[in-house]
Amino acid sequence: MPQKIVIIGGGVGGTIVANVTARALGSEDAQITLIDATGQHIYMPGWLYLPFNTAEGIELSRPERSLLHHRVQLLIGVVESVEPAERSVRVRRVLAGGESVSEVIPYDYLVLATGARLAPQDLPGLVEGAGQWHDFYSLEGALRLRSALSEFEGGRIVLAIGGIPYRCPPAPLEFVFLLDEWLTKRNIRSRSEIQYLYPLPRVFPIETVAELATPILDERGIKYETFFNTESVDTERKVVTSLEGSEIPYDLLVVVPPHRGVAAIEASGLTDPQGWIPTERTTLEVKGQTGIYAIGDATDLPVSKSGSAAHFEAKVVARRIIAAIRGEEPSDQSDTYTGEVMCFLETGHNQASQLVFDYEHPPRPPRPSLYYHMEKQLFNRAYWYIVPQGLV
Repeated sequence: MPQKIVIIGGGVGGTIVANVTARALGSEDAQITLIDATGQHIYMPGWLYLPFNTAEGIELSRPERSLLHHRVQLLIGVVESVEPAERSVRVRRVLAGGESVSEVIPYDYLVLATGARLAPQDLPGLVEGAGQWHDFYSLEGALRLRSALSEFEGGRIVLAIGGIPYRCPPAPLEFVFLLDEWLTKRNIRSRSEIQYLYPLPRVFPIETVAELATPILDERGIKYETFFNTESVDTERKVVTSLEGSEIPYDLLVVVPPHRGVAAIEASGLTDPQGWIPTERTTLEVKGQTGIYAIGDATDLPVSKSGSAAHFEAKVVARRIIAAIRGEEPSDQSDTYTGEVMCFLETGHNQASQLVFDYEHPPRPPRPSLYYHMEKQLFNRAYWYIVPQGLV
C-alpha cells in the first residue's frame, strides 16, 4: 500500500520535497499531497527590489500547480490543525460553489514547510499606526513603500528591526544600501539621512558579515545604532523607542515587523511560545515526534530563515523519506543537514557579495563586486526553472 506523504506549504522547501520524492518514488510506493493556502508560489526575495523599480509584483508569483510534478496532488486549503496522535491534518477548503468543507488528511510522513507570518501586533504602535509605517516583507507593503518613496523629497528615513528572528537576515542591510543608491540617482541623497537600527552589538548577527558591512555603511554615510531593541513606535510623534531608552525621530519609517510561526501549527502544540518548531538540527525531524519533519522559516534551527536554507533542508528531508519508504538506512553524508546556506548581499551601485556558510564554518564574504551582483540577478531570473523542481 502506498505511503502517504503530506507536505504543508507551497514555498520553495515544500515544493522541492514534493518534486524530489515524486521523481524518486512510483505511485505504488507513495501518494504525495501538498497543501497550500493559496495555490500561488511566491518568490519573496523579489519584494526587496519593488520599492525601487516599476514592477507590480505579478512576475514574482506563479501557480503552484505549474511547478509540481504531475504525480503530486495539490490541495488548496487552510490547515486548521495537525493531530500527531491520529497522524492526520485537518484542512478547510472552499468548493467551486462557494461551500466551505473541512477534511481530514491522513499521513505516514508529514513535512511542515509552513514558513513564518508577520506579527505587527507584537510591537506596540504598529497596529495602531497602520498605514503610517512601511515594510518590504509583503507585496502590499513593498508597493506602498514605493509610493511613499516616490513622494519623498528629503529628510530622515529610519529602518528598525521589530524583533529577532526575521526572514532573510541580510535584507535590511540590502535595503539601506539600495536606498542609498536610489536617493543618489534621484539627486536627493544630500538632503536625506538614512539611519539603520539593529538590536545586536553589531550591524549583522554574523561577525564576518558585520565586518564587511560596517565600513560600507560608513563610506555611504548611512548612520547606524546597535543595541537598539525596538520597544515601540509612535506614528503620531514619528518616533521609534528602544528598550535601552533611545528615541529616534523619523520622517519616513521602514520596519521589519516581528515574525512568528504559523498559528495553526502553534495551536497544535508543536511549537515554542513564538511559534517556531523545535527541530533536530541534522535530521530535521520534529523533536518528540515520529515521521514529522520541519524545514525553512518554520523551524527553530540556528540558521537564517531564508529560501536558501529551506532549499538545502528540503533535499535532506526528501532523501530521508525516500530512504525510509525503500527500507534503506539514511546516508550519514547526503541525508544529513549541516546547516548549509548560500545567499547574496546586495550592497547597491551594481555590486554584491556572497555568503556561504554552515553550522561549523562562518561565511567569508568576498569584497562586493559586479560579478556577484550579476550572479544574484541571474539567479532571480533562473529561479522558476531550476529551484522549485529540485534540480540544483
